[in-house]
Amino acid sequence: MSSNEPPIAGSETPEADSDPRRWWGLVVIALAQLMVVLDATIVNIALPSAQRELGMTDAHRQWVITAYSLAFGGLLLLGGRIADRIGRKRTFTLGLVGFAVASALGGAAHSQGTLYAARALQGVFAAVLAPSALSLLTTTFTDLRERGKAFGIYGAIAGGGAAIGLITGGLLTEYLDWRWCLYVNVPIALVALLGAVWLLRDHRPLPADRPSLDLLGVLLGCGGLVAVVYACSEAEPHGWSSPLVLGLLCGGVVLLAAFARWQTRARSPLLPPRVIGDRNRGGAVMTMALAVVGMFGMFLFMTYYMQAVLGYSPLRTGLAFLPLTGAIVLASTQISARLMTRLPPRLLMVPGALLAATGLFLLTFLTPEPAYASHVLPSEILVGLGMGLIFMPVVNVATSGVAPRDSGVASATVNTAQQVGGSIGTALLNTIATSVAVGAGVVHGFAVAMGWGAGIMLMAAVVAWVLVTARAPRHGQTTRGPAHDYDPHRMRVV
Repeated sequence: MSSNEPPIAGSETPEADSDPRRWWGLVVIALAQLMVVLDATIVNIALPSAQRELGMTDAHRQWVITAYSLAFGGLLLLGGRIADRIGRKRTFTLGLVGFAVASALGGAAHSQGTLYAARALQGVFAAVLAPSALSLLTTTFTDLRERGKAFGIYGAIAGGGAAIGLITGGLLTEYLDWRWCLYVNVPIALVALLGAVWLLRDHRPLPADRPSLDLLGVLLGCGGLVAVVYACSEAEPHGWSSPLVLGLLCGGVVLLAAFARWQTRARSPLLPPRVIGDRNRGGAVMTMALAVVGMFGMFLFMTYYMQAVLGYSPLRTGLAFLPLTGAIVLASTQISARLMTRLPPRLLMVPGALLAATGLFLLTFLTPEPAYASHVLPSEILVGLGMGLIFMPVVNVATSGVAPRDSGVASATVNTAQQVGGSIGTALLNTIATSVAVGAGVVHGFAVAMGWGAGIMLMAAVVAWVLVTARAPRHGQTTRGPAHDYDPHRMRVV
C-alpha cells in the first residue's frame, strides 16, 4: 500500500462488550446534533419578520445567521479540547443546558443587538455540544458496518437538518411567532439532556492524560475569523477597497497566520498539526468548508426569493424546501451509507460536489417571474443529492484513525469547517448579492451570488479529487477509532 493512499480504517475486531444501548444513545446524539444544525437555518424563514420588527438593515440582517455560525465555528476547536479534557458526556450535557438558556434569551430579545448577542451565545454553547456529540458517536460505533449506518444517519442530519430548520421555521413563524424559532430549542434540549444522563457512556482520561487549553490559540484563531467575516459583511456599504475592509482583511489574515505558526510551537495546541496535517483528513476538512458556502447562501437567498418575490407565506416557504431535505436524506442513508464500504471516499465526494454545483448554477437563471418548478425545484434536488453524497465520507475520513487524546478536536475540526464555511460564505455571498442588487435588482443579485456559490462548489470537487486519496476499507474491517485505542487502565467510564 502506497504511503499517499492510506486506508480509512484499521483492521481490529469489534469489542465483544459493545454497549447494548448504543442505538438509543445514537437517538440522543442525533437529537442534539439536529438542534445545533437546525438552528443555523431555522431563523432564515423568520428573518424577514424579525427584520421588520427589530428594524434591521439589509446589509446587517445576515448577522442573525453569521453571529451564530461564527461563534460556533470560531470556538469549536476549544470545545473539542474541553471535551478531551473533562469528558465528552460532561461537555455534551453542559452544552445542552447552555444552548437552552441562550435560546430563551434570543426568543425574548426586543432589540437587534440583543438578538445578535443571544445568537452568538447559542454558537458558544453549540461549540461545546457539537464536538462532544460527534466524538461520542465515533467512540460508540466502531464496527465498520454499524458505523456506516450511524454515520449515514448523522450525515442525513448534518445536511437535512438545515433544511428541516427552514420547514420548522415556517410552521412556527406562521402559526405562532418568529420568536418560537428560538424558544423551541428549550424542550428539545431538555429531552436530549434526560436521554444523555440515562443512555450515554464515556471514557474520560485521568488527570495526567488531560490536555491543557490553548487560550492564546483561541484568541488568534477566533479573532482572525471574526475579522475576515466582518470584512466581508462591511464590503457592501463601504466597498472592497475601503480602509476599513482592507484593514480587517489584512488583520484577519495576519491573526490566522499567527495562529497557524503558534500551533506548531504550543505545548498543547488547539489544532494539533498531527490532526490536520494528514493529507486525507485535511482534504476532507477543506472539502466540507468549501461545499457549505453555496448551500448556506442558497438557504438565505431562496428564503427571500420565495417570500419577497414570489409572495410565499413562511409555511409555504418552509414546505418548498422539502425536496432538498428528502434528497439529502436519500443520498446519505441509501447511497453514501451503502457505498462507503465499497468505494474510495473521493468517488462519493467529487460526484456529489459536481451535482451540487450544477444545482447552484441553475439558480443563476432566476428571474422575477415565478420559477419554482423550473429552477428552484431541480436545483434543490441536485444540491440535496450532492450534499448527501459529500457529508458522510467527509465526516468518516476526518474522524477516522485519530488517537483518543485528539478525538474531540478531530470531531470539532469537521464542525469548524462547516460553520466557518457557512459564516464566511453567508457574509461574502450576501455582500455580492446586495452590491449587485443596487443597480440590477434583487433577483439578479441572488443569481450572481449563486454563480459564485457554484464556482466555489467546483473548487470543493477539485480539492476532494486531489487531496483525498484514501482507499475504500477492506471487507470485514472495523474503524480504527478512539474506542479501540484507549488504555482501560488510564481511562474512567462515566
